Amino acid sequence: MNKKVLIVGTGLGGLATALRLTTRGYEVEMVDKYHQAGGRLNRILKDGFEFDMGPSFFSMSYEFRELFQDCGIEIPFRIQPLDPLYAVYFSGRKNPFLIYKDLDRLAETFKIVEPDFRRHADRYLAQAREIFHDTEYRIVKRDFDSRLDYLLGLTRVPIKHAPGMFTSMWNRLGKHFSSEEVKVIFSLVAFFLGSTPFETPAVYSLMNYMELQHDGYWNVEGGMYRITESMVRLLEERGVKFHFNTEIVQANIAEGQLHSLTDHQGRKWNADLYVINGDAASFRGKIFKRKKFSEARLDAMDWTLAPFTIYLGVNGKIPQLHQHNYFLGNNFREYADTIFKSSMAPQKPYYYVNVSSKSNPQSAPAGCENIFILCPVPDLRFKKDWSDAEPLADQIIDDLSTRLNCNLREQTITRTVLTPVDWMEQLNLYRGSGLGLAHGMNQVGGMRPANHDEEFRNVFYVGASTVPGTGLPMVIISSKLTTKRIEDYARTV
Repeated sequence: MNKKVLIVGTGLGGLATALRLTTRGYEVEMVDKYHQAGGRLNRILKDGFEFDMGPSFFSMSYEFRELFQDCGIEIPFRIQPLDPLYAVYFSGRKNPFLIYKDLDRLAETFKIVEPDFRRHADRYLAQAREIFHDTEYRIVKRDFDSRLDYLLGLTRVPIKHAPGMFTSMWNRLGKHFSSEEVKVIFSLVAFFLGSTPFETPAVYSLMNYMELQHDGYWNVEGGMYRITESMVRLLEERGVKFHFNTEIVQANIAEGQLHSLTDHQGRKWNADLYVINGDAASFRGKIFKRKKFSEARLDAMDWTLAPFTIYLGVNGKIPQLHQHNYFLGNNFREYADTIFKSSMAPQKPYYYVNVSSKSNPQSAPAGCENIFILCPVPDLRFKKDWSDAEPLADQIIDDLSTRLNCNLREQTITRTVLTPVDWMEQLNLYRGSGLGLAHGMNQVGGMRPANHDEEFRNVFYVGASTVPGTGLPMVIISSKLTTKRIEDYARTV
């Protein structure tokens, strides 16, 4: 008889693991607190508009191809490379910097602020390329059975990369570029990790190589939620049952194993194996009552930025905007040093703007645009009261209107605002942290919460807060590592 697996959470990690396990003959059932599948890879439908709720593009497209190849199926959605990758607007500067993968074209973009850009970029990216390829299979795409195993794994990485573990990304950029604008733009990838370039280790310069020379960034035809929809459809065809509006609140233990889980309505969920696609740290504390993962200890960990998000459906086209845009001020260091641990909303916020209707016109009514705005803000450890959400949203929308020379408030047809409280309550994100645990040196690789449980051999974890880390391709890799853990376990019982 096939083993039954219960997966808690239907984010990308849970869906990818379900695909891999059903390919291997496991019976899978999935439960989720939210009303539909996807986790952060979700969507909002409102007044004829469709918005990507969270992720709006991805890198390492070959990880998606590997997933579906592993499951014996063709990739079920179409992807398109982004070009330009994104636009960056600085306060006081009329025209944006357009960021292209073509370094000659990028050198033309930066010719005024960094005249010798191409030579400096070649040296910087060569170093970043070496870091990526020297760690990809030694660290990122492998499991570790203990912290000692992880530390031994690090010894297999060329020693020349060691300084990058102990200096910041910002310092590394300063050794290659003189322009503040170039350093700020190249350091934006640190925000993808939910941190700042002043705290992110220099080894993460490998992300600049990934975006500019390796695989670039990709858009999904029809919107990012097509990933979720296609995976759910495939799983339903394989007999997987989905149960939404179902929050797990209790674990039931018998003979040293997890025997069942209980939901908020008192229903028990039984299986042979359990995969947790919720946060790997907070689930251990909240459901398994582990002292190591108590709220006090969780609060002492480093978490990624919290998202403050605005979804605007507007009448009229906004030609000044590209599909992916960053709007920055002129006080980058001061802003980065204060934003994550402030008890106040930012006074002059930095923010990201996505307009998926630029490439997916069906996501908005004819003649309209869908605008998704994400502003990084303090998580709920530092700013608990979000009663000022609407005034902050007005401030951001007015700032964007001023920079684009339009009046978005007058053009607005529909508007939705989500605060860190909403993200916490709707998707179970700890303290509203958008990407889970951060990637400081004490929380990377084998230092992250493991993808197998410390006490229950039949419990496994997948997703952003376990190995290898945050981001859609990392979560796909996580599903592969977790599946191997399950296969190894199955051979021992």
